[in-house]
Amino acid sequence: MGLGRSGRLPRLLSLRTTLAVSFALVAAAVTVLVGILSYNSAARLLRVDKESIFNEVVRDLQGEIRDRRMSPRDFSSSAPGHDLVRPARTDVQVLGADGRVVDKGSPGLPVTDADRKIAAAALAGRLVVHKDIDVGDDVYRIATVALGDGRGAVQVAQEFSDTEDLLRTLQQRILLLMAAVVAAAGVFGWWLARRITRRLVALTSAAEAVARTRRLGIDVPVAGSDEVGRLGRAFDRMLGRLAQSEDDQRRLVQDAGHELRTPLTSLRTNISLLRRMDELPPETREELVTDLGNEARELTDLVNELVDLAAGQSDTEPPQRVDLADLAEEVAGAARRRTGRRIVLRAAGDTSTLGRPQMLTRALTNLVENAAKFDRGGSEPIEIVVAGPARPGTVRVEVLDRGPGVADADLVRVFDRFFRAADARALPGSGLGLSIVREVALAHGGAPFAHRREGGGSVVGFTVGGGGGGEGEGNEDGG
Repeated sequence: MGLGRSGRLPRLLSLRTTLAVSFALVAAAVTVLVGILSYNSAARLLRVDKESIFNEVVRDLQGEIRDRRMSPRDFSSSAPGHDLVRPARTDVQVLGADGRVVDKGSPGLPVTDADRKIAAAALAGRLVVHKDIDVGDDVYRIATVALGDGRGAVQVAQEFSDTEDLLRTLQQRILLLMAAVVAAAGVFGWWLARRITRRLVALTSAAEAVARTRRLGIDVPVAGSDEVGRLGRAFDRMLGRLAQSEDDQRRLVQDAGHELRTPLTSLRTNISLLRRMDELPPETREELVTDLGNEARELTDLVNELVDLAAGQSDTEPPQRVDLADLAEEVAGAARRRTGRRIVLRAAGDTSTLGRPQMLTRALTNLVENAAKFDRGGSEPIEIVVAGPARPGTVRVEVLDRGPGVADADLVRVFDRFFRAADARALPGSGLGLSIVREVALAHGGAPFAHRREGGGSVVGFTVGGGGGGEGEGNEDGG
């Protein structure tokens, strides 16, 4: 049987076939071993039993001859009471002093020179034994016992071929039984293998369908609580996550394409005006250059945020023990220098957690920049509150401002990508800032939250380390 193009054996050697054949081979090996051991034990017992009976008959005959002075006539089949001296279930033949047959057995037994010497022996009870002697179609064991004083001998024969016939019959029946057991094991093994591999075949079909059609929404069998069931559930979850990732990527590309059109269109318009740069007045030229610079910066910021979001927010950064209060202090210092605003940090409890410092720093920075953007010219400080743990292992981060606040209708959408509230569309921003905050929070086992602040303004933040987010999701502008 040759190999296919793929270098594998034909499909005949499937897992189902392998299991069935293996089960049948194991059953055959066990059956053959048990059959051989059973036959050998039975044969040994039968042969030993037969020999024991024959040896006992010969010993009794020797003892009788030694105890009583007996002549050939005492063993003659025509003598009265001969059944008392002739062993039961044996063939007896009597030899005279010269070794001739004086009372032929039924069937007649062969007489050898050794038997004639025993017949002429002076010592009663002398013995010669002949094994596996063919008499007609049967096999006998013959013992010749001397009567003593040269009076002759008695030959006692026991048929052994009937035992061998019985053993041959037993052997045939054992072989037939072994063949039946092997056949039954093969059928049962095929049924069992089919039952075991049925769900594996279904999983394989689902995987092949995904590879063939590239559709991730295929139904996956997840029945059972054993390893195959666990595999099915894991495969189903994997396809679900891949489908979600594919949807996220498609939505990101669509949204990014939509958002990129606006600055690109503005850039093309301004570049077309550059062709008539000499015709424009000086103040218009200055406005055009300023506008080009702003558009380029906005486009750069948008591309950078898209790269951060598409790259999974540095998922390859190794987690380590970080103190969110320390990170918040660094972010607050950088924001003070950049915006000139007063930023106050309040920390309470154990604010350390296991996380990725760069991702958490980016989330904190986005929150503070978002607050500063919507609270321009505010006289009250921007507050950063880091508290932990509200629940075991959970740290909560809040950024509070006194800006216009989040509209109730926008609370459910503020963490969506590219979402910008109606009153925020005139402000710079890509609409990705708070979306990145959400991704960071979810990656750290937490959730984002946003709600209106009593007295005006907003509270926007996230939790890490324990899930659960707060009073209502939302954002002022999405970034």
